[in-house]
Amino acid sequence: MSTRPEILFPLFAALETLEGIGPKTAQLLGQLGVEAPRDLLFQLPYAVVDRRLRSTIVGAELPSVLTVEVTVGAHRPARNRSGAYRIHVEDAQTSFQLVFFHGRSRYLEAQLPQGARRVVSGKVELFDGVAQMVHPEHMVPVEKAEEIPSYEPVYRLTQGVTQKTMFKAVQGCLLRAPELDEWIDADFLKQQGWPGWKEAVEAAQTPQGEDDLAAHAPARARLAYDELMAHQLTLALARQIERKSPGVSSVGTGRLQGRVLASLPYRPTNAQDRAIREISDDLASDLRMNRLLQGDVGAGKTLVAFMALLVVVEAGGQGVMMAPTGILAQQHLESLRPLAEQAGVVVELLTGRDKGRERRAKLEALARGDIHILVGTHAVFQGDVVFRDLRLAIVDEQHRFGVRQRKELAEKGMRADVLVMTATPIPRSLALAQYGDMDVSILDEKPPGRKPIKTAILSTDRMDEVVAHLRRAVDEGRQCYWVCPLVDESEVSDLTAAEERFKRLRAVLGEGVVGLVHGQMPPADKDSAMEAFQSGQTKVLVATTVIEVGVNVPNATIMVIERAEIFGLAQLHQLRGRVGRGEGDSTCLLMYQPPLGENGRKRLEVLRETEDGFRISEADLLMRGAGDMIGTAQSGLPRFQIADLERQSDLMSVAQSDARALLAKDPDLKSPRGQAARVLLWLMRQDRAIRLISVG
Repeated sequence: MSTRPEILFPLFAALETLEGIGPKTAQLLGQLGVEAPRDLLFQLPYAVVDRRLRSTIVGAELPSVLTVEVTVGAHRPARNRSGAYRIHVEDAQTSFQLVFFHGRSRYLEAQLPQGARRVVSGKVELFDGVAQMVHPEHMVPVEKAEEIPSYEPVYRLTQGVTQKTMFKAVQGCLLRAPELDEWIDADFLKQQGWPGWKEAVEAAQTPQGEDDLAAHAPARARLAYDELMAHQLTLALARQIERKSPGVSSVGTGRLQGRVLASLPYRPTNAQDRAIREISDDLASDLRMNRLLQGDVGAGKTLVAFMALLVVVEAGGQGVMMAPTGILAQQHLESLRPLAEQAGVVVELLTGRDKGRERRAKLEALARGDIHILVGTHAVFQGDVVFRDLRLAIVDEQHRFGVRQRKELAEKGMRADVLVMTATPIPRSLALAQYGDMDVSILDEKPPGRKPIKTAILSTDRMDEVVAHLRRAVDEGRQCYWVCPLVDESEVSDLTAAEERFKRLRAVLGEGVVGLVHGQMPPADKDSAMEAFQSGQTKVLVATTVIEVGVNVPNATIMVIERAEIFGLAQLHQLRGRVGRGEGDSTCLLMYQPPLGENGRKRLEVLRETEDGFRISEADLLMRGAGDMIGTAQSGLPRFQIADLERQSDLMSVAQSDARALLAKDPDLKSPRGQAARVLLWLMRQDRAIRLISVG
């Protein structure tokens, strides 16, 4: 089914086919992301107004929206142009006024003739002790009272579109909503007590009170699940196709791994053991591995990655480990080298800096198979880099790399297995949304011996104390990171913030003690500033967030973060993890600019109380929401209209296992439920999935 199913045609017709919507309104609705009737169905109301008819306004808490039957009394037109036109009305127990600004006598006399009975609905307020309803939203003859909904949904609007237009358009869409076959597993649907799709849309669009607006209301929960299910089906289809491409089975002998484990001064954590086992099982299978290794700062990802590399070397193949920058590649090499010496395997580094004869010699050794493990930057993608038998590619920090490079890399080894490592703990629901096509291994324990980092929250008013503290630390031979804020999106002002701080610290601490690194520097300058700090030449490194990922300087024991309140929690946690890597006690100072709001204080306190990255990221998600947290624009995170990733993470994991189970049973979606799932993919605009089905 590579064309849209006919049953959905009415929902994908032009907006102008709906009553009351002309070309202009259609254009305005486009600003809300509404392009077809289908999109209006998923614009759910965010509030509801109670317009149930009552006999009198007596006893109501004012101000509030009320609907009453009244007898129309005398009209008092405005005395001047800016005045108010007032109409005296009486309900069953009392009288009040209807008030119109710029009211036209002829129109109002026709609508509300004296002595007539009318039902009016609007906001009633007291003004100088007199109850008034200003500009009623509804004024109808008694026999048409049922035209006023008892509960009126309230929608998000854009300029030029009124609640009335929106309500009418949505009602028109509901008349077109077809009965669709069920794509949710029957037992699960029954257990949740959810309605069918059409019934759910109708209920969500006509809430009968506040409870119907809650995310867990049956109709809304069902529609959220549909959205998550469509998304997870797309990822599961991508995974299924990737898995169809055969991999190479690499079964380790354990000989080299045994040597390395015997040489370690500690035992791997249970989490490390589990991850090594999961990865080894994947490597042994003849399907291609596509796994994410997610570990908190200092959870020991390097050891797990190295063990995986040893499995393929034991099986007679080669491995490659890639990092986004030359400095990080160099660091991977330094952390792998001692382990490699224990195992007796050859590890080499290849970056853009390798030139001429030296580069040629490395490439020849790689092609002969004399280099077992290559560490490098994207320089390993160049055409002349040829492996004898590449079995495993490890990519560090996925979001800096992209899927395209992952594919190029896999193509190098024809069918190499892929392991992606990230040090950003992501809450489970977001991990499933972003990496749902991958299998995930999580390192959630710290290896023994990592010292806790003392975290303090200080106001920028105490800057002088901080600088004095820093001066003492530098005199004692310790090193410090000083992170400057990204003031706004413009690189220029970030630059001034970092440069100003650099100049002021240099004035206090002396020439040659302070280094500076920021995003605008040419890569070579950045590298040399980092190297000067790593080698201990400079004692303080002033930086924008370029240092977030991966730099390892065991002697650095102080981390100062200016304007910490404007950073994300996950980012602050990453930055803090740059210290506490050596023997010395480490401190992290979070400096905020007063006054600090309630939310800002709460966020910084979460950091002071815990070093568990997963707990921190869950708190970040609750406080900031999914879009902000990863910067939705570049995160590849889908925009969900109904599903709330913060509060419905459990639905996301059920949707993932459900999507995978459905495809395992029915890989081509040909069964009745599979056909219904295809309709769901069309309904949810999952074009990528539809292409995958027609390809697969």
